Amino acid sequence: MSVLLDICCVLVFVILGRAAHAVGESLAGIASTTWPFLTGLGVGWLVTRAWRRPSGLLPAGIGAWLGTVAVGMALREVSGQGTDAAFIGVALAFLALFLLGWRVAWLLIGLARRRTRHGFS
Repeated sequence: MSVLLDICCVLVFVILGRAAHAVGESLAGIASTTWPFLTGLGVGWLVTRAWRRPSGLLPAGIGAWLGTVAVGMALREVSGQGTDAAFIGVALAFLALFLLGWRVAWLLIGLARRRTRHGFS
């Protein structure tokens, strides 16, 4: 489930970005923009072995976030899609908010449940 949430985060990033720049919502265009970031996400998951604790902030969340941005931007550059400092900044911020955000929310929900179970409400 965690990997699906991460994939959805990347897809939301791409679709919102393409819509904001009026690039269009063709399936081919979305796929062309998405593949470098999904590849980066996969690299991040592999490097950190995220499947061991996929909802963990460390190392899974940080690995997913940094892998998605670093590898994604490198692949965009070598494939001629280009990168810009502002785009890198937006990608870092958006993907941090989403890829780390759902993990932080999951952690807080777990902490709240434990507090309630142990009578610390």
